[in-house]
Amino acid sequence: MRTPSLLALSALVLTTSCGSDADVVIYCALDQVHAEPLIERFEEETGLTVRAEFDVEANKTVGLVSRLRAESSATRCDVFWNNEIANTVALGEEGLLQPYDSPSAADIPAVFRDADHLWTGFAARARILIVNTDLADPAELTGMWDLFDERWHGKAGMAKPLTGTTLTHATALFGLLGEAEALRYLETAKALNEEGKLALTSGNATLMKQVASGQLVFGWTDTDDFNVARLEGKPVAAVYPDQDGLGTMVIPNTVAMMKGAPNEANAQRLIDYILSEDVERELAFARSAQIPVRAAVERPVYVRGADQMKVMDVDFRAVGKELPARHEELKELFVD
Repeated sequence: MRTPSLLALSALVLTTSCGSDADVVIYCALDQVHAEPLIERFEEETGLTVRAEFDVEANKTVGLVSRLRAESSATRCDVFWNNEIANTVALGEEGLLQPYDSPSAADIPAVFRDADHLWTGFAARARILIVNTDLADPAELTGMWDLFDERWHGKAGMAKPLTGTTLTHATALFGLLGEAEALRYLETAKALNEEGKLALTSGNATLMKQVASGQLVFGWTDTDDFNVARLEGKPVAAVYPDQDGLGTMVIPNTVAMMKGAPNEANAQRLIDYILSEDVERELAFARSAQIPVRAAVERPVYVRGADQMKVMDVDFRAVGKELPARHEELKELFVD
């Protein structure tokens, strides 16, 4: 790279603004280890200088979203690459994104594209049940309500639905199940936790580790966390829940252009690149095992395609609108 490394730049995420020396500026919530090589390749192929700022794990995307809101009156960032969708939609609803219909998105299914071209989804994760196969037969588990079955009391868990994909998942349930039933699901989780019958962890990765080590039998996580355990040789299997009912929630990465982007033309080039089939393929073969949203994109055999499962029918725009209010509601329920 012709500029200081992205790794060094990202360390300044909370103390510096995006500088004007870059040809294009991206805020990226995808793990740096996966995104940085792709951004470096874009630089090599185009000769453009990219300044990238990455979120820290503890912030779970919220840090970058907060910065984008704070900077909205004088946008410093051109492109937002989010590792989920609900917060991206929320930014669009707040008028902080501008439309761009990328030619690279032409073959991406409509469910993963905003009708007004404010954002585009790609390279997804699925919300699955990770099961320790030394402790249970995965065939015994089929859906979201298994978490509360008496035979699994003290043996199952989930992350608190306050950040990231867990918050997105919880918010979506209100639209899918209805207000009363979704609240019943979440209140049951809280009540069982207070009784010592259900683990509530700080995040999906923590839940995965507890299942992989045998502390828990199974629980909710994402396919990227599951794949880490699989690669480490842990005795785990993935159950894609509710294939006879609601289906499995699939949450894509999203990319969007910020309203008033200082480097609009270069931002379009970067978005075109991020949405390319080559990038989606590389993310499928990466350690995070992202699911291509396009059936034609090559993926390894251990990555189940979106066309190989019943995908939950989620109105992501509605989820994005509801997310801020649901977050406050769920904080009251789950924060002691």
